[in-house]
Amino acid sequence: MAQVAFLGLGVMGFPMAGHLAAAGHDVTVYNRSGQKAADWVTRHGGRAAPTPREAAQGAAFVMACVGNDDDLRQVCLGGDGAFAGMAPGAILVDHTTVSARVTRELATVAHQAGLGFVDAPVSGGQAGAENGQLSVMCGGAEADYAAAEPVIAAYAKICRRMGDVGAGQLTKMANQIAIAGLVQGLAESLSFAEKAGLSIPEVVEVISQGAAGSWQMQNRYKTMAEGKFDFGFAVDWMRKDLGICLATADETGASLPVTALIDQFYKEVQAMGGGRWDTSALIARLRR
Repeated sequence: MAQVAFLGLGVMGFPMAGHLAAAGHDVTVYNRSGQKAADWVTRHGGRAAPTPREAAQGAAFVMACVGNDDDLRQVCLGGDGAFAGMAPGAILVDHTTVSARVTRELATVAHQAGLGFVDAPVSGGQAGAENGQLSVMCGGAEADYAAAEPVIAAYAKICRRMGDVGAGQLTKMANQIAIAGLVQGLAESLSFAEKAGLSIPEVVEVISQGAAGSWQMQNRYKTMAEGKFDFGFAVDWMRKDLGICLATADETGASLPVTALIDQFYKEVQAMGGGRWDTSALIARLRR
């Protein structure tokens, strides 16, 4: 069992840190809102620290799951950042979905300080985090990954090293590109069935058993049909992720015409007041 710090206790980080504690790790948590850190300690034990630096002191592994590039820089860098508290040989594992650029930037700083760095974005949503069934895609040195993988296993269904630093984030981009297309296709399918006068449950029962079946269909069709979008991964965060995908596509020369279009559909959902709705809310714009 390891001494672990966990930075960021949002809808994903809170249960992920809980799985680490349940697995027997010695966990110290940090959250920008101190009350949420206190709530976590009440539920799971361990300790809360007032700064990332203090949370990271003595930790062999520091897990981060925050909002975006700037948030990640804030918890890692500076006098109160995690890097300032980590001892040489400790490893930072970043579960945030961020750009590959900031990943490589922070990994360089970490390596100069004698620290390990693994970018390890996750997929599986809030339910996956709560159930300890996340898909974790990692980038980093083989030795850093090998050391971190048994700790990540506390909340992972599958964990794989995809290559050097940044490869995890690039794999997460591929994941988000695939999801965007799936959700839009499902939204159009259900909307079409509604307007054709078909029974949504019966349609899904039949088509889900064939080539059209997907996790999104099995887990989201009912709430989409009912117009309920108050759970899961928020539209605001999906737009942040798709922005990263589109910017990286420009850098690499990849073509993402469908992803660019769906990003604009999500922009319409935001304009409808749905920024905090989950990503299945794409169907809402088809009902206007």
